[in-house]
Amino acid sequence: MLVLDAYFKNFPARRKVAEFLFENGLSVKNGKIYLRNVEVPISELSRVIGVNRKIIYHTIDYIENTYPLRMIFEKLNPLPSLVNVAPIMGWEVLEIELEKEEYSHALSELLRYLYENDVPIMEIFSRNLRQEDAKAYIVIDGTLPVEVFMRIKDIPGFRKLVLHTPEKSKEKVVCSYCEVNYCPKKVVIEGLNYKG
Repeated sequence: MLVLDAYFKNFPARRKVAEFLFENGLSVKNGKIYLRNVEVPISELSRVIGVNRKIIYHTIDYIENTYPLRMIFEKLNPLPSLVNVAPIMGWEVLEIELEKEEYSHALSELLRYLYENDVPIMEIFSRNLRQEDAKAYIVIDGTLPVEVFMRIKDIPGFRKLVLHTPEKSKEKVVCSYCEVNYCPKKVVIEGLNYKG
């Protein structure tokens, strides 16, 4: 974000485009915008961002002609995450807001404590950028025991804890309802039943 501040301070509309590209992991190469290797239509971007297409073309040109920006934006990629699909898969998500000064210590204490209590972690997604709140999301296979949650909230450095629980309606849980041929949780459960 400091790089964007430095290079786009006199171009607010271009900055808006650059922030959108950065936050969504869209790269800029050869005069075009890509989501991984798929070209993203400029007209659709202009509609979503709320700027005209000319601004997007000017932003692309500016990025490609500014070496530090080009080096960053050529390498951007979106990071897939299980956070939003976890509740329908029967997994819990621990959402944590941390104090910036305590970020590293609090996160390492949390992970140590989860390990000591045999809590199965599927994914950790965390950010501690200068201009944003420090946040972490931990996807847990199953549910977090109440006593573990109560101890976690006492770790110094946590500002806020939210536990997103699995979908209670079985009609909305992927394995029980739809016709998914390969679901990791279903395969594991069927494998356990087969061994037994």
